[in-house]
Amino acid sequence: MSRPGGEGHSDAERWEQGMAVRRAVLSDEHVDRATAATTELTADWQDFITRTAWGDVWSRPGLDRRSRSIAVLTSLIAHGHEEELAMHLRAAVRNGLTVAEIGEVILQSAIYSGVPAANVAFRIASRVFSQSS
Repeated sequence: MSRPGGEGHSDAERWEQGMAVRRAVLSDEHVDRATAATTELTADWQDFITRTAWGDVWSRPGLDRRSRSIAVLTSLIAHGHEEELAMHLRAAVRNGLTVAEIGEVILQSAIYSGVPAANVAFRIASRVFSQSS
């Protein structure tokens, strides 16, 4: 496991750890698509999210991936990030949440993020999970 905040790790080590976690959470197929679409404009961004989001934060020992997925789903619902929500709904299943548990997360989010946000989240979840059936 990574030390909190990537302390003591080189950028290359953080990138390697981040890529391993990113692939485990999002799938090889998703990461391969994202990296294949990298351009000169987005190369630094891809490096940054791999090292920082995945190598530092997702690799911290304080929460398991299942719990991190719950936190991510609620944040994405609250902020209306629909494209990212669809991606992280699939990731949540990869991280051990059931579709029923995801429904509970969305329902809980309705109380704190609003009914319209939950309506959108249920619509996206219905689409995502009907595609994977």
